[in-house]
Parts: sequence; structure tokens; C-alpha cells
Amino acid sequence: MAYSRREAFGALAATALWPGHALADPEPPLVGTSVVTAPDEDPETSLDTTGDPYSTMVAPVGVNGQGPYPFLIDTGANVSCVSRRLAEHLELTPAPPARVHSVIGVQTRPAVMIHELQVGRRNRRRVRAPALPLKSDQLGGVLGVDWLKGQRLVLNIKEKRLEITFSRNDPPRLNSVVVPARQRWGQLTIVDADVSYRPIQALIDSGSQITMCNDPLRRLVARIDPTQGLQRKPSPVRLETIMGEPFIGDLIYLPFLRLGGLRLGNVPVVHANTHVFRVWGVEEKPALVIGMDLLSEFSTVALDFGKASVRFDL
Repeated sequence: MAYSRREAFGALAATALWPGHALADPEPPLVGTSVVTAPDEDPETSLDTTGDPYSTMVAPVGVNGQGPYPFLIDTGANVSCVSRRLAEHLELTPAPPARVHSVIGVQTRPAVMIHELQVGRRNRRRVRAPALPLKSDQLGGVLGVDWLKGQRLVLNIKEKRLEITFSRNDPPRLNSVVVPARQRWGQLTIVDADVSYRPIQALIDSGSQITMCNDPLRRLVARIDPTQGLQRKPSPVRLETIMGEPFIGDLIYLPFLRLGGLRLGNVPVVHANTHVFRVWGVEEKPALVIGMDLLSEFSTVALDFGKASVRFDL
């Protein structure tokens, strides 16, 4: 599948958004894992989503019986969060603070206790959630993968629908490929991926507008394609986290990207060797965080946290 160089450059040349991922420190235990209670079998659910101004996916979420409020669907976050504005508006009960990792670093953030969080037909009770100063007043919070232990998240990007179902084996289908993955802190990392036949790590991040690579992948691309050499004139891209924290990246092109059986050419990504690669333990390996700019090339992306696999539908 070919990538449109002109359209991609236009999308990345302006200020882009990168989410402030809700990744809690491994010590103490992850925020959201020890405080979320749920029945053994949750009902399957399906609901319409909307695209926010940054082309990510937003779903309606109920909080303590009120709302629904628009929450960003973020597979790069291991814990769900609420905006500080919404927490104050609903007068949510304060909880012990949490150390939260964003792309650019880690900070201790205030947290609140949500008595009931509802997504479609699914409910969670007693959810301890960091309260973040989200820049957009259109977002009520972030929906992370703490909802999805052993479950399957289907992002129907073409029809703007989200489904949460039981883990399952999909029958073979035309224009579809299933890629193996491994789990770390709840996120899925694709292990069957390479750039010009050199193996890389790839993470799926539906909460990011852009796709980003780290230093080792940048050096790999420079060796493969001299025109992308480290001495070339930079193409800076101004970015900011979901909390409005600014940082700078550099636009480069991957000459050839393979994800499982999918082959993509001339793929634009932003090089920014940020804190998130250290959090995920891939700072020393060529790694790519796949955002919505690349995910939107597919009609559907299904992340199965029970089977540790990702299905891409063209």
C-alpha cells in the first residue's frame, strides 16, 4: 500500500498533537489495575465514535451516572484518566496522587475516585483515575487499555465505531492480516515488523495523531537511505502533548515498512527520541509508535489483548 507523500507532509507540517500518556510507575503497582473492579464476564459493547480536531477517535463515556462525556480512545495509555475540569465540575472524590508518564517526562498528578465509569454496556466501579490538565476543553478524559484485559478492541476507523468484544480467533478474510504481538504494561507491541528488512519494534497508539520513531530507528534509516542521512537539513515539526507541553520533532521518511504481511512504502514519521520509548523499554532498539495518521490508512484495526495479536483490514 502506497502512502501519499504530499498529503502526509501537509498533515505533519502543522502543529501536531501527541498524547500525554497515562503510564504509571511500575512501583507501586500500576494505577488502574488494583483499583478497578468488574464482573468476570462483561457484555460486549459497540458504540459510535467521533473524530476530534486531531483525527483521533473519541467515544462517549458516562461518569457517575452523568454525561456521556467525550473521552479520547488511547491504546498507548495503560490507565484511564479524567480531565481536571470535569473532575472539578462533578466534584469527584480526591484519591492519592499518581506518578504519570507523558511523552516528555514523569510528574506526580492529582487523582480522583470515580464510583462508576460506563462505556456502552460495560461498567467499571471504583476507578482511581489521574486528573490531568487536558488542553482541549472538548475532552472529558482518556480511555486507556485498563478496560481491556483479555478482551478485544475493534477500531472501525472507516465507519467511526468502537467495539469491545471477547477475545476470539478471526476467520481468514480478504484484504486482512493478523500480526503477532507481545504485551508490556497492558499495551500490545508488534514483533513481526521491519524497515527495509531490518527488524523493529512497533507499538499501536490510537491516542496519537502522528507516528513517531526513536534514535536507533533514525540511525537505521540513515544507513539504509543516504538522502535521510543525519547531515541533511532538518524538517522540524512542532508538537505538543495532550496537556499542552511543547516539544520538537523532525520529519523523515521510512523507505519501506512491513507490518506482518502488510507492506508500506515511503512512510512519513516524526523522529523525536522522547521519554515514552524509555518507559516502554525500547530506547536501545529501533522502535516505532504508530499513530492515527498511519492507522487511518486501514478501515479497521482490531487489538486482541487475549490472543496478543493485531488485525489490520484494508
